[in-house]
Amino acid sequence: MEITKEYEDGLKLMEELTTNAQQIQEQVLSHILTTNAGTQYLSRFINGDADKQCFKTNVPIVTFEDIKPYIDRIANGETSNILLTQPVHEFHLSTGTSGGLPKLIPVTVETYNQIAVYYFTLLGSLMNKQFGFGDLDKTGKRLQLLFAKTGSETAGGLKATTVLTSMLNQPQFRTAIPKLLTSPIETIFCPDNNQSMFCQLLLGLIHRDEVVSVGSTFATVVLRAIKFLEQYYGELCFNIRTGRISDWVTDPGCRNIVTSIVKLWPKAKLVDAITTGSGGLPLVSTGYICSEAICGINLEPLSKPFEVSYTFLPNMAYFEFLPVEKDGATMSEQIQFNARPLDLVNVKPGQYYELLVTTYGGLYQYKVGDILKVIGFHNNTPRFQFIERQNVILSIESDKTSELDLLNAVNEAKTLLDPLGFILRWYTSHVDASSIPGHYVVFWELKAKEGNGNIVGLDRTIMAECCSRMEESLGFIYRLYRKENAIAALEMKVLKQGSFEALMDYYVSQGAYLSQYKGSSCIKSKEAIKILDSRVMARFFSPKKPKEFG
Repeated sequence: MEITKEYEDGLKLMEELTTNAQQIQEQVLSHILTTNAGTQYLSRFINGDADKQCFKTNVPIVTFEDIKPYIDRIANGETSNILLTQPVHEFHLSTGTSGGLPKLIPVTVETYNQIAVYYFTLLGSLMNKQFGFGDLDKTGKRLQLLFAKTGSETAGGLKATTVLTSMLNQPQFRTAIPKLLTSPIETIFCPDNNQSMFCQLLLGLIHRDEVVSVGSTFATVVLRAIKFLEQYYGELCFNIRTGRISDWVTDPGCRNIVTSIVKLWPKAKLVDAITTGSGGLPLVSTGYICSEAICGINLEPLSKPFEVSYTFLPNMAYFEFLPVEKDGATMSEQIQFNARPLDLVNVKPGQYYELLVTTYGGLYQYKVGDILKVIGFHNNTPRFQFIERQNVILSIESDKTSELDLLNAVNEAKTLLDPLGFILRWYTSHVDASSIPGHYVVFWELKAKEGNGNIVGLDRTIMAECCSRMEESLGFIYRLYRKENAIAALEMKVLKQGSFEALMDYYVSQGAYLSQYKGSSCIKSKEAIKILDSRVMARFFSPKKPKEFG
């Protein structure tokens, strides 16, 4: 396979980055500190000193809540050196939430430059080496199912949008889209997800002889697309036969752009998305990217989904790692007592860590919230597997519901039980992804306040309202995806008396210690879910979509 000079340079850059990781990390931190040491935030801790040791000793490890007041000031229009000296061009919306709203991550010119280097140089070179995309992109296109939103504006007039939307608004990407993708920008920015999906699939079919890969940002979107294709297959075929788009597709941009017909993807070489596998094509997870920073790239794109690892890119941010102790039985984690964050090159294979980033965008020793495991090194740079989001128990799309989020939602809903004369004994939950879109399932075991405790005469209206109340109490991202039909209605399953005792008996039979058993607010074991499902006495669904802004 021929590798062009352009892609050769990208592969050479990758080797240089991973070989000289420590030196590059020192340079990145030095540049960030030299540039921003005099800002209002950093000057509180290092008083203009750009020394690494001073930084690591005095700058605190923070979460978003710690720096939110500073970010709010920038969002409200203050232009002084608050977190960074460079102008903030816009904010990326993190999928995590703060007070039910998405977190705002500052974006600078350096952010755009990093995105371009990652996609057009590093990732492009890797994909060309593995799949020959350098040649294929000249003759073929990618069916990349993308869904961008216009975003919002802060009080200070700055845009707040997703990483994907921000990326697609950059001239370099806008220019590349017609050459690389089957989906025109009009279909990607269509405000209606169903119309967008229909048109993107139809255009993928139209360009069937050119399609060389099928993908999206997350595997869940690819799965939904497959389900969507099954559901609308006849209608798509009718559109193909008649050359006329369905009447329910009313978006002008979509209607105007869809013009011809086709069938499937005979030239596809891979399915490109983040996580698990399907079909006869390899499923490729290309990178580890969060709203805060581009972190790593998958140098072995054909590895099995459960073996996927990401080699960190030392030029993208300054990375540190807090050692984490994992309890193998429960997969719970806690930061090691008195642990100090380690540099990128000092982590140990087989160990678990929580990721910290210091970025060009004004984040310093910031806890991303991801738990990673080191599985080895490429040259002098570690390769990590993503293990889990810290404290996240439920997630379908980009929604991330923590144990506390669910507890607050349940507490809000259970106040409706008083008129029924019931109290909530216990609850747990899981994600049901057996259909698309998936949905949250919450198990409740109730008890009558008086009498023998048996449950009779559940008021369906009130119980359905309990479901709605829970949804209204969940985070902004969850409510947004519910509004867009990316997540289905929350389901409550009311259990027979003694169901959680039966669940406890099961875990004890599997080796759990009775004295240490504590009920979990989320269960993932198929057998445990089966036990509770066998004891369901009533089911209820949220009858309405939650308000986007609660």
